[in-house]
Order: sequence, then C-alpha cells, then structure tokens
Amino acid sequence: MLGRIPLSLFAGALTMGTAAAQTPVKIGILGDRSGAYSDISGEGSVVAARLAVEDFKPAEHGLKVEIVSADHQNKPDVGAGIARQWYDRDNVDMITDGVTSSVALAISEVTREKNKVFIDTGAGTANLTGAQCTPNTIHWVYDTVALANGTGGAMVKRGGDTWFFLTADYVFGQSLQRDTTTVITKNGGKVVGAVKTPFPTADFSSFLLQAQASGAKVIGLANAGADTITAIKQAGEFGITEGGQALAGLLVFSSDVHSLGTKVAQGLVLTEPFYWDLTDATRAFSDRFGKQMNGRKPTANHAGVYADILHYLKAVAETKSTSDGAATVARMKAMPTDDPLFGKGTIRADGRKIHDMYLFEVKKPAESKGEWDLYKTLETIPGDQVFRPMSEGGCPLVKG
Repeated sequence: MLGRIPLSLFAGALTMGTAAAQTPVKIGILGDRSGAYSDISGEGSVVAARLAVEDFKPAEHGLKVEIVSADHQNKPDVGAGIARQWYDRDNVDMITDGVTSSVALAISEVTREKNKVFIDTGAGTANLTGAQCTPNTIHWVYDTVALANGTGGAMVKRGGDTWFFLTADYVFGQSLQRDTTTVITKNGGKVVGAVKTPFPTADFSSFLLQAQASGAKVIGLANAGADTITAIKQAGEFGITEGGQALAGLLVFSSDVHSLGTKVAQGLVLTEPFYWDLTDATRAFSDRFGKQMNGRKPTANHAGVYADILHYLKAVAETKSTSDGAATVARMKAMPTDDPLFGKGTIRADGRKIHDMYLFEVKKPAESKGEWDLYKTLETIPGDQVFRPMSEGGCPLVKG
C-alpha cells in the first residue's frame, strides 16, 4: 500500500557550505490511488508535488525535500493509520491531498495530535475550517460552502427554485446537501426531497427515478468523482434533462467532464477554483503535467497540491525548521499566498485558503476545439464572497 518516492532536486552547483546547512523536509501525498477519486487525486497529485519541488529549487533555500505517497482507499481508519505511521516512524513533516472528507477529518486529528502539518486539497467538508478546525490544518482548494454559493446560487437565479438531492451517504455529501440547501432557501427556493446513495455505487437508477418523480426543476448531485460521472450518464439514459429537469453537479472536476464528453455533459453548470486553460501560467503548468500523465490535464486538486507545497516550502525556508507544525502553519497564515495557478490570496485564522472561484458551463460539442477544451467562463466569484465568513464557521481558533 505504501509507495515511497525519493525526490532530492538540486538546481545548479552547490556552493560551499550549502550541503551542511540543508534542512530535511519530508512530504506525504496521501490520496485515492485506486478508487472512485483516483482521477482527481492518484498519481497526478504525486506528479504535481514533484513539479512544485522542482520549481521551488530546495537546495537554493537550504532544504532537501523527499516525497512519499500512499493510498488511503477512501477509508478513515486506513488514512489515519498511514498518517500516524508516517509521523511516528517515517519522519514525515507534512501531508497533503487528503481527498475524501471523512478521511481528511481523521488525518487532521492525527496531525493535531502529533503537531505536524496537514494541507487538504481534495476534501470538501467545510468542517475542516469550522467546528473541527485545528492549528495544524489548512484547507486549500474548495469546500462545500463555496460550491453551494457558486453552483447552487447560480441555478436558483436561473429559475431552478425546486430541488431534489442525490446525496453520497458520508460526511462530504451530507455537508454539501446542507450547505446548498442553505443557499437555495436564502434565495427563495425550496428542497422538495432527497435520497442518500451508497458510496461508491454503480447503479443510480432507483434514486434517479425518485428524483424524476419528484417534479423538482433541479436534481442536485451531492457526490463526486466516479459517482458523479455514473449518475450523469444514467440520468441521460432516463431522458431526465430531455424531460425538462436540470442536473446540478455540485462538485465536478474537469476530469469528470472529460470522461463524460461534451455531448453528455454540455450545458452543465459547475464551480471550480482552477481550470487548465485560464491563463498562460495555468496552460504552461498543465503542459508540463501532461507530459508526465499521458496528455491528461491537471484537476483543481492537482493544482492545489502544487500550490500548497510551494507555500509550505516558503515557510520552512524562512524558519529553517519542521519541528513545530503549528508554528509552521502560523507562518503560512502570516504570509500572503502567491502562485502561478491560484494567484494572490490569503490563509485565514481558521485555516481557510481564500482565492477566487469560477462559475463554468460545459461547452457544446460544436464549441469545443479539442479533447480538453471543456469550459466557458460564466462568472468570476471573488474569494471573500464565495467562502463562508469566518465568523459563521464556529472554529475555536477564531476569537471574538
């Protein structure tokens, strides 16, 4: 289960004394390498980590960086067990990725206990910066509140004022339904029903029939990865959108849309903080990533792994120490974030990384100029508007 990937990258010649001054840093990529979220996470997260270390040039900053990786199998006990082993036995200083909310919450607690660093990129639950926040955890890419404000708010404003949810039966799906319901009702809409679906599942037929029978204008998919892909495909087989109901993918990644194809996914409205074709910098990174991933483009999770490692290494380069995880996180919060993929941002006291999000619509086949030409931008949503106000999260780190 454990895969060890040594990575010591040196740029240019070492000057006298540099080798002796090098601070060892070990980073663990703990994600889904074999299950429903492996396209979102998987080997792509390891590749993104390598690119981040390569670009940071650790030796020039007195650091020597090693990367290890493992598959948590989407099981909280497995994820917590690997994190504990890494911290206790293998001298891992920081863990990132953490796709799957239940696993992320388990890793976060072990990280707090061991006073290390956890930067989550793949989990959605806003609880990581709410009631279950810790001084050792940062939540980087997105969360259920931001997704709800983006996609949920947009669908209601477009007339989708009655909803039925298909909800993955674990903390992520439940959080996403809860947070989207808040946005729907705040904007004058109504939830007419919901059904919990096993995670993962290969057959959504009975759940889709319930949603279809509800008469709701919007069927909200509070799931992710392979489950979202399967639900959208099977909804097409039932003719649900042809019958006048809209599908809202509340957590959709570009890899999901690529798997579906624009013919099936066209018109789908979604919210993401990253897309490979946004800027010259995102395109350049994505080209490098694709050369190591058989032409695939990075997901927002992969971009988050790249960006958070850069910021973490900047903090460690300043402090020249990894011994106190909470102190490292405090330093990361004090420094403004600035990277090629998410741009300028901040990390709040509750651990929430703030940056803009984008409302996208999947292109029609005739609009797409290539295999990965998937989105058109509908709106840029400022970070201070799309994420939950810090005062409303219930994080015990927030005073007043």
